[in-house]
Amino acid sequence: MLDVSRAILPLLLLLAFFAVKKYLAYREIVRTINDWPGFRTVFSERFLFFPFRVRGISPGHQWPFYSKHAEFARTGWDVVASVNLLPSPDLTLYVADPAIAKEIIGARARFPKPLETYALLATFGTNILVTEGEEWKRQRKIAAPAFSERNNKLVWDESFRIVDDMFENVWKNKDVVELDHVMDLTVPITLMVIGAASFGRRMSWNEDSIAPAGHTMTFKDALHEVSHRLFLSIIFPQWVLRLGNAKMRYFARAYGELDTYLKEMVQERRELGKKQESHDLFNSLLDANEGELESDARLTDSALLGNVFVFLVAGYETTSHTLAYAFIFLALYQEEQEKYYQSLKAAMPADRAPEYEELNSFAYSLAVFNETLRHFPPVIGIPKSNVEDTVLTVTNAAGEKRSLPIPRGTYIAICTPGLHNNPRYWDDPEAFKPERFLGNYPRDAFLPFSGGPRGCIGRGFAETEAVAVLTAIMSKYKVEVREEARFAGETFAQRKARLFKSQHSLTVYPERAPLVFRRR
Repeated sequence: MLDVSRAILPLLLLLAFFAVKKYLAYREIVRTINDWPGFRTVFSERFLFFPFRVRGISPGHQWPFYSKHAEFARTGWDVVASVNLLPSPDLTLYVADPAIAKEIIGARARFPKPLETYALLATFGTNILVTEGEEWKRQRKIAAPAFSERNNKLVWDESFRIVDDMFENVWKNKDVVELDHVMDLTVPITLMVIGAASFGRRMSWNEDSIAPAGHTMTFKDALHEVSHRLFLSIIFPQWVLRLGNAKMRYFARAYGELDTYLKEMVQERRELGKKQESHDLFNSLLDANEGELESDARLTDSALLGNVFVFLVAGYETTSHTLAYAFIFLALYQEEQEKYYQSLKAAMPADRAPEYEELNSFAYSLAVFNETLRHFPPVIGIPKSNVEDTVLTVTNAAGEKRSLPIPRGTYIAICTPGLHNNPRYWDDPEAFKPERFLGNYPRDAFLPFSGGPRGCIGRGFAETEAVAVLTAIMSKYKVEVREEARFAGETFAQRKARLFKSQHSLTVYPERAPLVFRRR
């Protein structure tokens, strides 16, 4: 018994030594930042086992989505400091101050992107999102020309074609169309737009239901599954996924199918060479990569596939989910929908679909999209880090200023829900008011596509698609919430909370929102 005690005692002393060491490091961080208000917890918010806040244990990695600006209002400052003890003492800063956000985004050398947070998006290869410095510049130089006015026109034309095809062959020009979930509408539309405008793969609503030769899954199904459950590829290696439960095996199959599709498309376009004239993203990217560049300046096949995959996921997920939220907002807020419809009536040509050159006539459609993005930004935290010790000057609502010292290597998240709901810059931020985007608005407090040099390269693509889809559908149909007996008697607040109940994949999306579309 004595021998066992002698063996355990050194172990206990060692554990006590490490515990004291961690606590002292934790206290040193708190001292360094002058005990700036925020969270003091055992685990970091990046410890994914706690999605929601557990006081004293973890802020929860989804807290910005649910708290919006409330936590900043509680502390009285538009920067919140989160200090955790485990797994190692660490500091995270959350920023909802547009001036500070602009400073951080604009100073790329001082505040680079922490690339490890983007590992999930390097699944198919390095790409423009997961690189920094000279490598990022090289990739952006090759990718940027693909996002051209010619491509935007293709996006516009294909969006109207796809919606018209839906009216005729899916909705059958019925007066009333009931949907169990709004994403049954927005997901296929955006997948088909991506297929046509990104890859020159035109799909109709009545085809692409059977996998082509050499495949066990359609391109559309493979893309949807991989983007929806991409987190599995980080948690588990492929061999584990292939031996796992039914969902894991299905994801592994989809992952392999999508990889094969992408490689086939690269090979097919190379064999066609210049014989195929097309303005889709994929063709333009290949042309830029294999044109007059020196061989060592070109993207490798891995980087080419990596960029194509990011364009796919970003283009599909962000737009389909934001459009889903937009239709929910319009269904809930009938007065706002009527204002929007009257603007469409005034702008729509009488005898034809609007042309891309008339896009600016549909500013109200873009305003609806932007107001939806303000409420539901695709990314709830734009990650940055600082490469040197620095000091930020923070100003509160009363005009008081305080200096916040930030030690080198601090993880910084520009909190888009906090920024987009900051009452210092947005009047009645909880309300749905698309008109706020028809005039001057606080652009530095609106970052759904990030900003500065690292701003989203596909912003024009997404905006063009959203304006076209909203215009095409809402000019012909009125949208309402579908009535269900089990929810009879619910208040407006309860209905709103139910329809906006969300899940998280790469971006947030509504869990279930049954809607009705009525022909005008």
